[in-house]
Amino acid sequence: MVRYRIRVSTGAWLFSRSFNRVQLWLVGECGEAELELQLCPARGEEEFDHDVPEDLGPLQFVKLRKHRWLLDDAWFCDRITVQGPGACAEAAFPCYRWVQGEDVLSLPEGTACLVGSNPLDVFQKHREKELKERQQIYCWATWKEGLPLTIAANCEDDLPPNMRFHEEKRLDFEWTLKAGALEIVLKRVYTLLSSWDRLEDFDQIFWSQSTLAEKVHQCWQDDEFFGYQFLNGTNPMTLRRSTSLPSRLVLPSGMEELQAQLEKELQNGSLFEADFILLDGIPANVIQGEQQYLAAPLVMLKMEPNGKLLPMVIQIQPPNPSSPIPPLFLPSDPPFAWLLAKIWVRNSDFQLHQLQYHLMNTHLVAEVIAVATMRCLPGLHPVFKLLIPHIRYTMEINIRARTRLISDGGIFDKAVGTGGGGHVDLLRRAVAQLTYRSLCPPHDLADRGLLGIPSALYAHDALRLWEITARYVEGIIHLFYQTDDVVRGDPELQAWCREITEVGLCQAQDRGFPISLQSRAQLCHFLTMCVFTCTAQHGAINQGQLDWYAWVPNAPCTMRMPPPTTKEDVTVATVMRSLPDVQKGCLQMAITWHLGRRQPDMVPLGHHKEKYFSSLKANAVLNQFQTDLENLERELTARNEQLDLPYEYLKPSRIENSVTI
Repeated sequence: MVRYRIRVSTGAWLFSRSFNRVQLWLVGECGEAELELQLCPARGEEEFDHDVPEDLGPLQFVKLRKHRWLLDDAWFCDRITVQGPGACAEAAFPCYRWVQGEDVLSLPEGTACLVGSNPLDVFQKHREKELKERQQIYCWATWKEGLPLTIAANCEDDLPPNMRFHEEKRLDFEWTLKAGALEIVLKRVYTLLSSWDRLEDFDQIFWSQSTLAEKVHQCWQDDEFFGYQFLNGTNPMTLRRSTSLPSRLVLPSGMEELQAQLEKELQNGSLFEADFILLDGIPANVIQGEQQYLAAPLVMLKMEPNGKLLPMVIQIQPPNPSSPIPPLFLPSDPPFAWLLAKIWVRNSDFQLHQLQYHLMNTHLVAEVIAVATMRCLPGLHPVFKLLIPHIRYTMEINIRARTRLISDGGIFDKAVGTGGGGHVDLLRRAVAQLTYRSLCPPHDLADRGLLGIPSALYAHDALRLWEITARYVEGIIHLFYQTDDVVRGDPELQAWCREITEVGLCQAQDRGFPISLQSRAQLCHFLTMCVFTCTAQHGAINQGQLDWYAWVPNAPCTMRMPPPTTKEDVTVATVMRSLPDVQKGCLQMAITWHLGRRQPDMVPLGHHKEKYFSSLKANAVLNQFQTDLENLERELTARNEQLDLPYEYLKPSRIENSVTI
């Protein structure tokens, strides 16, 4: 008789255990053994010894079957490990999925391998069967024509169980929505008999916010604070260094001094711009019968020697041949006219941030990566093992967004200037700007002229995280791809790449995305983009909502009056009639709290507990990744202690391991 020690790990989630009994088989090169013991899995780990008549040889699979009793009680199995006789190494069989029904589930031994690199035909058959089943489960769908494809599911209940929120996540998500709705009602009651004609009246709905949100509340009207947000706010993606004066910036006579100042800053390399022309012509929302308004502003800024970024001029609307030349707003204008011009810029930034840089460039791209990974890469593939921790919850959070946030009658329709269909038009325009380079910080920041600016904290931190992520990816990839020929000869990898570019991103090769991977370097770069987008970039774009949007006048979700065409008539009453009313302001604060708060079950970047890789070398690479992130954490913490306004969105401990909110 030969003794095997089996350890069964069940998820720690609520309801992970099962009251159904589970039958196990061990499958090795020399035979198969059914274990007489039937488990009733409990949360945590269970370990037991079992004797079989003869040595099974190197283990290939653990097979399991759950037997229902009265009802099908799903079981979340983390992994099964088996210690063989003598000095045999422990074999690990990762699962990390729900076990349902009564079919036999085969878990292959967890050593990652490429197709054809294992001479055992059983593994090849397993890969083919797994992908065939997955391609029937994970199907593509078109949410809106002209946009990246999505998972085929009309609601979260249509998703495969392994892509769903775990129970704690679901309960927290739904509870906070109810708490937000209750807060809106309380604020409406609180302000029912109050006036709403001064900026200070927004204090009535500004409850218990973050330290930075309070700073925004105090400083939002300062030009320096306005400029800072383009570098290090919740949307650091619109700013670029000017290489020429924009053609749309028509300077009327009498502004020769401004012209000279702009040209001087341009020659010095200290002139910057943020152009929101993408919004030009987008139809504005109508909310409860009230017309809302959009603009497409241009703001020119200069960088002082001390790193402060200050606005020089704002053009709220681009020139139109059928209209008079639009006015230019200057810091020397009447205070409320200048303030309203900055508010229009902040409103436009809100629209592009939420739709182009948040929804499109992180959420929808991450979903394409997730669906393509599930359709094209079997569980034994090293790229699957690398990516699977970074697609956790992404499909469900995106479905919830499509059915509640940007759906017909959703939050955008109820409170946002681009709602009512304009948001879809804007997303379609944004697709043209969704290039491969734009998703890779070394290229994107170089293209925007933002490299080497000491006060550009997002740029600095993004580059550091890209470098660390690239080393991690390279360490894993070089374990399995010894030459470029191996990359070119991997049919599963090539199919995955094509699925992302040609299918999910709708023929994105015209925007620089690869349709094949020809070298280890190209593969590593592409994978670094995938991991960075799903983790650090989403963290930088998502986390700041609570800080920068809680004080509604700093980034109003909608504007209720058209942009001003004169300066002298702008008063505080004009500003208040332009800003969101109480109801829309309360809704903006509730949603940004819900989406921007730290998630109670968040997994920090690189610290997933799932052990998909079995080899010591692969786990050593992951350990080094974690060490590099911890070193960066200390570096950024020390830097932030020296700053009046710390930048913390790219501290590794605050970056979630996937797009989950």
